[in-house]
Amino acid sequence: MSQWMPTSPCGPDCLPPRDKQAEVGLPRVVLRLGGTAGLLLVGCFLVLALSVLRAAWRDRALALWFRMLLRTLGIDLVFGDRIPPGGALVISNHVSWLDVVALQALRPMRMLAKVEVRSWPFLGPLAGRMGTVYIDRDRLSALPGAVQTIAGELRAGAVIGAFPEGTTWCGRASGRFRPAVFQAAIDAGVRMQPVALRFRTVAGEPTTAAAFLGDATLVDSVLAVARMRDLVVELVVLPELVGTDRRELARQAQDAIAAATGSTPGHQTPAEHRTAQRIAA
Repeated sequence: MSQWMPTSPCGPDCLPPRDKQAEVGLPRVVLRLGGTAGLLLVGCFLVLALSVLRAAWRDRALALWFRMLLRTLGIDLVFGDRIPPGGALVISNHVSWLDVVALQALRPMRMLAKVEVRSWPFLGPLAGRMGTVYIDRDRLSALPGAVQTIAGELRAGAVIGAFPEGTTWCGRASGRFRPAVFQAAIDAGVRMQPVALRFRTVAGEPTTAAAFLGDATLVDSVLAVARMRDLVVELVVLPELVGTDRRELARQAQDAIAAATGSTPGHQTPAEHRTAQRIAA
């Protein structure tokens, strides 16, 4: 398997057992899904109107829309520092499609995504209209051109969000950060801003329940999220990366985000993770 086509061993065994006590009732699920559908339709019209808005107003409108989407799904968004103004490459760990929503709520940006996202219902067309930069992970020969494309967008002042793991992990475990996207930021001479994403309950307990893993479809994941009670997504803006070695920068970003999220490299089942915690204690 090529490094350009990363895989994750995380799957259903990483998810907590379904607990009815941790879920909202059917009427609320229906309200959340109906509200989400309505917001997606509004979002389609909003994107069409963005071209006539000034940049500052456009960013405010988009951030508000994404925050409303999280609230409609019953998710609390928590963050401290914001991403500084100006063009930048924003690097984050990857757990769920919710990662994109949370990052956009923090600061609207163009996302780096696999080409399969284009076919997602509602979200695919919306992502395209927001300027998503698509990458074909199945063609290694496309990598140099992809780096050049990203570097060009960054030089033009864009804020681009990327998930260097290349695929989703459960959040308890994490994957290796691929260095290619860091080369684009080096070539463009822009800031590299790591942001850690953490999913937890209102009580502060880390949870993998929102992870989008394995053979689950987007519809499966949306339904699972809509059922959750007291889900919180927390964003931690970490110190800017400095350097010109893409592999070293990837390692620094990976280590900083892993420390902020409490994740461990590689895959652990829930039982293995609990054992590791007991040993560490």
